[in-house]
Amino acid sequence: MNDKKTDGAEVITLGCRLNAYESEVMRSHADAAGLNDAVIINTCAVTSDAVRKAKQTIRKTRRERPDAKIIVTGCAAQIDPDGFAELDAVDHVIGNNDKLQAATFSALSTATSPQLIVNDIMSVTETAGHIIDGFGTRARAYVQVQNGCDHRCTFCIIPFGRGPSRSVPAGEVVQQIRNLVERGYREVVLTGVDITSYGSDLPGAATLGQLTRQILRHVPELDRLRLSSIDQVEADKDLMIALAEDERLMPHLHLSMQSGDNLILKRMKRRHSREDAIKFCEEARRLRPDIVFGADLIAGFPTETEEMFAQSLDIVEACGLTYLHVFPFSPRSGTPAARMPQVDRKVGKDRAARLRQAGDTELAKFLDSQTNRKVSVLMESKSRGRTPQFAEIEMPEADVAGHESANVTGSLQTVVVTGSDGRRLRGVPA
Repeated sequence: MNDKKTDGAEVITLGCRLNAYESEVMRSHADAAGLNDAVIINTCAVTSDAVRKAKQTIRKTRRERPDAKIIVTGCAAQIDPDGFAELDAVDHVIGNNDKLQAATFSALSTATSPQLIVNDIMSVTETAGHIIDGFGTRARAYVQVQNGCDHRCTFCIIPFGRGPSRSVPAGEVVQQIRNLVERGYREVVLTGVDITSYGSDLPGAATLGQLTRQILRHVPELDRLRLSSIDQVEADKDLMIALAEDERLMPHLHLSMQSGDNLILKRMKRRHSREDAIKFCEEARRLRPDIVFGADLIAGFPTETEEMFAQSLDIVEACGLTYLHVFPFSPRSGTPAARMPQVDRKVGKDRAARLRQAGDTELAKFLDSQTNRKVSVLMESKSRGRTPQFAEIEMPEADVAGHESANVTGSLQTVVVTGSDGRRLRGVPA
């Protein structure tokens, strides 16, 4: 959860990087509308636990801010607007498309605003490129390039919260990144729901790889470009060329892998096989030897046997997955997977813990391999930053003496790695 309190509206962000981006759009609209005593809760619906957490956050916020106007939005609110509107703590519920419109917040500032402002997300056909001036720090910024999803994985409810896939035209993306670079940002992250589907709805059927190369070509002042989660089966030729040819595209890809077993992947209605995933990682590593991979993995998917789970456990090492997001399967009402034979929740949690342990082992191996190397670090604070592979690195504040915190944060520093604790690197300025 990311809480940000300012002099204007307070925004509480739950869930993904796209939500973090959209929270900044809402903050700007809310402040312009004069909603100074409002709390906007941007919810997630990826699991049933995420929905439970959203409701807990709403109740906690009401206890702490009894007089505030509480506005609930995000995927959970889009999927079940009436359920959230029934909560005593909630003043307004707004939909995922409505939350990005300035007119919505102008309406919320009036006494006659309806409690529910939620439209049919499946009818939305365009995603606008919203221009964001800043994100509170100068470390990195997120830029939305795509929204929605046309796939129907059997476990996923998100398409019903986000609507069909739609892309932001490349020119708008480039312009926004230029604006951010001019304001001092050194790193930009391209984000969306399914960013590797980028461009299929635009004239000429552009691709994520083509967009990436356009950004790198037309914004030469940008130091670092990073991608959020990708579906490796949709990675196009231009994306692989950019990865091989331009070091400003960061050597860290987070893969929507979900499982390492072919039958489970089929039952999930994924579009790749185990062999596809391994082949992609091998090819990406051939093109960019310093690359690292993260992955989303689900443990205890319906019908998963111990032998099937072993395939997921094995693929962590086979692909060298250093940063894992592991989810014990959580059935979402309305999805096909919720109607399949379920694995005992305790078994799912145990398998999730074993996957995380395997990921920790791979992460420690990677971190150990970095000792004594000089690395470029984007500073997130006076003593902490991220390497190109997104490894966290910590330095004693005394070692960056002579810099004010405001000057250090967001800067690129050359650092010598001195070791690690298995979770993060340690280093000193070169």
